[in-house]
Amino acid sequence: MRKKLGWIAMLLAMCVMNGWACTNLIVGKKASADGSVIVSYSADSYGMFGFLCHYPAMTHESGAMRPIYEWDTGKYLGQIKEAKQTYNVIGNMNEFQVTIGETTFGGRPELVDTTGIMDYGSLIYVALQRSRTAKEAIKVMTDLVKEYGYYSSGESFSIADPNEVWIMEMIGKGPGVKGAVWVAVRVPDDCIAAHANQSRIHKFDLNDKDNCLYSPDVISFAREKGYFNGMNKDFSFADAYCPLDFSGLRACEARVWSFYNMFSKTTGDAYLPYIQGKSKEPMPLYVKPDRKVSVRDIQQAMRDHYEGTPLDITNDMGAGAFQMPYRLSPLTFKVDGQEYFNERPISTQQSAFTFVSQMRSTMPDAIGGVLWFGLDDANMTVFTPVYCNTDKVPASYAEGEGDCVTFSWNSAFWIYNWVADMIRPRYSLMVEDMRTVQNALEDMYADAQSGIESTAMKLYAENPQKAKEFLTNYTGMSAQAAVDAWKKLGEFLIVRYNDGVVKRVKNGKLVRPETGNTAPLDRPGYPQEFLNELVKSTGERYKVIDLKN
Repeated sequence: MRKKLGWIAMLLAMCVMNGWACTNLIVGKKASADGSVIVSYSADSYGMFGFLCHYPAMTHESGAMRPIYEWDTGKYLGQIKEAKQTYNVIGNMNEFQVTIGETTFGGRPELVDTTGIMDYGSLIYVALQRSRTAKEAIKVMTDLVKEYGYYSSGESFSIADPNEVWIMEMIGKGPGVKGAVWVAVRVPDDCIAAHANQSRIHKFDLNDKDNCLYSPDVISFAREKGYFNGMNKDFSFADAYCPLDFSGLRACEARVWSFYNMFSKTTGDAYLPYIQGKSKEPMPLYVKPDRKVSVRDIQQAMRDHYEGTPLDITNDMGAGAFQMPYRLSPLTFKVDGQEYFNERPISTQQSAFTFVSQMRSTMPDAIGGVLWFGLDDANMTVFTPVYCNTDKVPASYAEGEGDCVTFSWNSAFWIYNWVADMIRPRYSLMVEDMRTVQNALEDMYADAQSGIESTAMKLYAENPQKAKEFLTNYTGMSAQAAVDAWKKLGEFLIVRYNDGVVKRVKNGKLVRPETGNTAPLDRPGYPQEFLNELVKSTGERYKVIDLKN
């Protein structure tokens, strides 16, 4: 994914990604509104620069070797045999609509093997280049760690194609021991699922070969290490390899609960006590939703901050005067020796990029696979369509347009961050201006989708290459239109909210003064609720004194 030599590698070492912070939401094809398989992902890491990666389809000579560099840091880990044929990969989706996402659960630290060659990021992108189906990707990934060793800590993967989606969890065997123990469970077509930095696979059916795959020693290794001593039927991968602690519950499982609560109210109500630490019964790996779930639903779910639930973070002192649904890191802090925490919702300011993958079996792969992609926080970005056949990265999404320590007006990542950092401090005042532009753009792309794909289908019937070129061009145009609109939004926000006041707007445009050089404006000050709390905490310090008395 990154250039591996010279100053780029050094720069990446400075911008190390913390892999403990991602979220995947999953929808089976019979649970979705349009029959698509849907997988979302956010790469959440402070300091990470976001861009859209691309690996072109290639043919390699016999005996060719491929260097492996750790995805997080750019560290050279070793080399592996290259495949004779590799496939086009754009972002986390390949030309056959196979999509892979991840969240790091860490697990038992003694099982990390720093002599391994395959880290979790390399596993993803190598598998995408070599796989036509989700099951094939699982085999590629597990074969690679068996042959070359697994470098990373415990990981959950979402592995999907237009027909099915699997959750695979994997952890190494310790220093100098090649391979990994792992289990993969197929999510039923009529269900939704999620994982968010905590191992989620508990008991699994050892005899269901169609819906459950696992390493032959997944249980015996746990026995050998003293992690498990019960009957095979009672074995829980999560309990053995990633015992739940408070952070795993409240910072990780809570995000899964929030997703379930959106689309399966019964599940949400039933497992709120679990999230609050009042029950030990874990949530199911997957649930049936109350209604069909759309791509737009998942885009909105990726923007969640627990709004309207008992975990809502927009109404306490931490939200500030303007109901900011974000908390600064670190998530835990101490007061008088007692440790406290901040909630960690699905949407978070440190995201480098995010996507919602739409995979459809009813169309040719080149048209059926759409990676709805955005840079920075899902809440403050625009999901634009990136078709899986795309072989040219939109200019503003490309690596090299700025980096993690270099701002660029040509980088979508920095444009979205620029606007977001303006909005957060005065969130409730400014967010609707952003939301208006965001909704208009995403509505436009959604409304245009059927027409674009109808044209692409006609071109595909005539010449598949013409359809691919058409969709690649549309991908680039869509990305640029969003970035251009966001630049205009940033300019609008700077002018409208300059110096803490709010200039008036009519028909979407700032109102100009009839005479002179002073714009019509309002001074909203602070919300009354905030002022009430201010007086409670400061007493009579700011009380106006009647000097006559």
